[in-house]
Amino acid sequence: MNRRLALAASAVAASIFVAAPAWSQSHWPDKTVKIVVPFAAGGTTDILARAIAPELSKAFGQQFIVDNRSGAGGNVGADIVAKSAPDGYTLLMGTVGTHGINRALYSKLPYDPIKDFAPITLVAGVPNVMEMNAAKAKELGITDVASFIKYAKAHPGKLNMASSGNGTSIHMAGELFKSMAGVYMLHVPYRGSGPALLDMVAGNMDVMFDNLPSSMQQIKGGKLLPLAVTSAKRSPALPDVPTVEEVGGPALKGYEASSWFGLLAPAGTPADIVNRIQQETAKALASPAVRDKLLAQGAAPGGNTPAEFARMIDAEHVKWAKVVKASGAKVD
Repeated sequence: MNRRLALAASAVAASIFVAAPAWSQSHWPDKTVKIVVPFAAGGTTDILARAIAPELSKAFGQQFIVDNRSGAGGNVGADIVAKSAPDGYTLLMGTVGTHGINRALYSKLPYDPIKDFAPITLVAGVPNVMEMNAAKAKELGITDVASFIKYAKAHPGKLNMASSGNGTSIHMAGELFKSMAGVYMLHVPYRGSGPALLDMVAGNMDVMFDNLPSSMQQIKGGKLLPLAVTSAKRSPALPDVPTVEEVGGPALKGYEASSWFGLLAPAGTPADIVNRIQQETAKALASPAVRDKLLAQGAAPGGNTPAEFARMIDAEHVKWAKVVKASGAKVD
């Protein structure tokens, strides 16, 4: 009898032990959830995070807030999330830089973009836009990609190139252009698109290969001159602006350097939490209000499954390793 009682007690204890995590997960979230943006406010990563945070707040009945942690091409913010508790309360708005480029570009990363994260969903894909300060372009007689290349070759190093940080798609789009076109521009990294754009508009920077959503307002306002988009096809948001490949001549045939942004959690985050975030994010991105807003800014809404997003990230590592090698760029 005592043996049977002991076995029964053990079974009950085991069931409580197994059920406890499920109970805690089912009550998630019961406090504020933080979305870490690894760049300064004002850039596309920040814009997208702030577009979906209110939608997730409504869906889950808890606040989803944006926490900007910039530095080292997104590595500072990504590392914070990688080392956070896998409980669903700290998420990352990752980018093609943090999860596609940086492993090949940096000799040392403080995090592993594959092993340290649980992919949730792609939020949006965007083209980059090769743009100049409009007044500076007029002063130098630059009206298109061809005249830009002509001027850059005649004045090597005179033009400076802003980016949102080392290793970002904005940086690598410029490095790939430099490599293929055979021109040299001085690279000046910032802690995000927002600060870089301020200097672009002020005329302190000459050219930038920015993510389209963060530059759209300044382009429409005439402060920035779009020379070309970096995607394989023209952007519906700027249909009259050609692709780099279209107008770059034989040297730039095959040029393509688009960007993407997606939600990730620390590795080990319970699958049901990951799936619930993915499902509600996909619903938000499919809603007319959010979808139309993103499309107008030049972003294509995502919403794929965690497994699909994971496969995409794997493929991006392979693609960008080749781009980094071709460009010759390296950050120690």
